[in-house]
Amino acid sequence: MTKTVNYEDMADHEVEARKRFMYEKMSPRRRKFVDRLGYENWDPFAAPFDPIDIRVEKTGLTQAQLTQLFIRETGKHLNQEYIDQVNEFNVMLVMNFEKIRPIYDFCLWYAEHCKKHGVEP
Repeated sequence: MTKTVNYEDMADHEVEARKRFMYEKMSPRRRKFVDRLGYENWDPFAAPFDPIDIRVEKTGLTQAQLTQLFIRETGKHLNQEYIDQVNEFNVMLVMNFEKIRPIYDFCLWYAEHCKKHGVEP
């Protein structure tokens, strides 16, 4: 079993030496990617993002839990395509709420708009 290295505990010159070593061992194609990003901006030691399965939104639910709760509470399990779209929306919700905020705001506005005109959305 390999020992986990904590780069925050290492001296700056040692981290730089490891970074340079990694860069020099890369294939030319991968180096091109790092060069485009900028060697100074490249962080080969960055922690990975959490898998989508364990990311949670503001109320502490995962995208799968949100979908299950929605279906259970609304009774809307029309077909698999409907459920897939709810799932896709929930993935975006969990990953980046600001990206779906316009859709959320529009839905609230549209429901109010329909209510004013006496129609069902």
